[in-house]
Amino acid sequence: MLQKSNEQYISWILDLKQKIQQSQIKAAIQVNSALIEMYWDLGKEITERNFENTYGSGFFSQLSKDLRLEFPEIKGFSESNLKYCKRFYLFYNESNTIRQQVSDEFRNDDKQNRQQAVDDLRNNIFLIPWGHHITLMTKCSTSEEAHFYIRKAIENGWSRSVLLNMISGKLIESQGKAINNFSHTLPDYESDLIRETLKDPYIFDFINVTENYKERELENALTENISKFLIELGSGFAFVGKQVEITVGNQSFFIDLLFYHIKLKRYVVIELKTGHFEPEFAGKLNFYVTAVDKQMRDENDNATVGMIICKDKNEIIAEYSLTDLHKPLGISSYELKKILPENFKSHLPSIEEVENELKKLQ
Repeated sequence: MLQKSNEQYISWILDLKQKIQQSQIKAAIQVNSALIEMYWDLGKEITERNFENTYGSGFFSQLSKDLRLEFPEIKGFSESNLKYCKRFYLFYNESNTIRQQVSDEFRNDDKQNRQQAVDDLRNNIFLIPWGHHITLMTKCSTSEEAHFYIRKAIENGWSRSVLLNMISGKLIESQGKAINNFSHTLPDYESDLIRETLKDPYIFDFINVTENYKERELENALTENISKFLIELGSGFAFVGKQVEITVGNQSFFIDLLFYHIKLKRYVVIELKTGHFEPEFAGKLNFYVTAVDKQMRDENDNATVGMIICKDKNEIIAEYSLTDLHKPLGISSYELKKILPENFKSHLPSIEEVENELKKLQ
C-alpha cells in the first residue's frame, strides 16, 4: 500500500488533476481526440515519473483508486486501462518510433517536410477510438505496422471489428504489391494513388464455391456478396455491374465486373480468372479498358484502370505482358477461404430446379 503522505506523490496527483480537468474542457469540443490525448499524456506521466518502480505492484491499483475518487464520472481509470495508457505511450513513443519511420522519406536537409510528416503521424494517433488502439497494441508487432492500419482506418472509417479482420488478413503484407504498368501510363501522383488502392493477394473468405469452380461461379459469388467484396477492394469503389455489355464493330463483349472509384474519379474494369495468368489476358483487358474510355468515360473522368484478378501468376510473365501496353493495367492474385467441399453444392438445388418445383405446386 502506498504511503499517501508522500509529498511528491500527492503533488503529482494534484498536477494530474489539473491536466485531466483541462482535458475535460477540450473533450466538450473534440471528444475522441481529447480523450486519446489525455490517455497519451497520462501514459507519458506514468512512464516518466517512474512511481511504479518506487512503489511496486500496488502502484496501478492505488493510482486507479485516487483518480476515480477525484473523477468518479470518468470510467477510464481502471487499473487495467491505466496500464494500457502506459503501454500506449511506450508503443507509439514519438522520439523512438515516429521520427524513425519518416527518416528515410526525406533528405536530412528537408527539415520542414520531415517535421510535417512527423506531425501528421503523431496527430493520426489521436483520430481513432481507444478501442482501436487496444486492438492495435495487442495485435500489431510494431508501431510501424500500427501506423499503417491507423491510416487505413481513418481513410476508410473502419469499425473495430473491420480493423481486426484487416489485421488478421495481413492487409499490410498485400497492399500495393500488384504488378502494374502505372508508372509508365499515368502521371506520378496518379500512379502512386492507384497503386495504394491495389492489393495482392485479395482474400475472398466470404465465398461459398466448390473446389472446381468456374469464372462465372466466382463472379456470381462476388456479386452476391458485393458489400463484402467492396470492403476487400477498399474505400471508394462503387459497383456498376457484372457482365457489362459493350459493343465494338457490331460485336458484343462482356466485362466481368465494372466499378467506379469515386475518389479517383475513374472506371475500374476487373476481369476474373480462376487459373494461372496468361499473357493474352492482358491484351483482352487492354481492349476492354480502351472501350470503356471511348464509350463510357466523360470529360470529368480520369483514365480507366484495368485489373486482372487471377488464381496465381508468374511475376516475370506478368511484367512482360504489361510492358508495351499503353493503358493503366494491374495484375493481382486471390486466395479463397472457407471453400465448401466439392460434393456439397451437388446436394443443393439450382435456381432453375427450385423454380420448376414451384411451378408444379401452382
